[in-house]
Amino acid sequence: MPSLNTAVRRRPPPSPWLVYILRCRDGSLYTGITNDLPKRLQAHGTGKASRYTRSRLPVRLAYQEPQPTKSLALKREAAIKALPRAAKLRLLAVKQTGPRSKGYNLASPGNSPACCFPSNPPSRP
Repeated sequence: MPSLNTAVRRRPPPSPWLVYILRCRDGSLYTGITNDLPKRLQAHGTGKASRYTRSRLPVRLAYQEPQPTKSLALKREAAIKALPRAAKLRLLAVKQTGPRSKGYNLASPGNSPACCFPSNPPSRP
């Protein structure tokens, strides 16, 4: 039996929601959310996931970002969709060349590149 001083550190469970970006055959980018990425990618690959990707097959996964809740995943998806294409491409480049250490989370403004979160978000009227 482990003593109190040698308590086992447990990893938090994996995030149930992911925001993902697909690169389509024509070079366009598709952003979505899912709680089962392999199943969703299979649906995209067979043309059954979305009307947009159906006519742009094949597609390949270019980016994925975990989110703790569906609500936050939907908000992050909307934020990514609102980015200009150049900013989305920078986001993909950061994913490919950025730090790969555990805990690096592009979902939070404090840890993400400047291209992805404006320093002064616009206020709503």
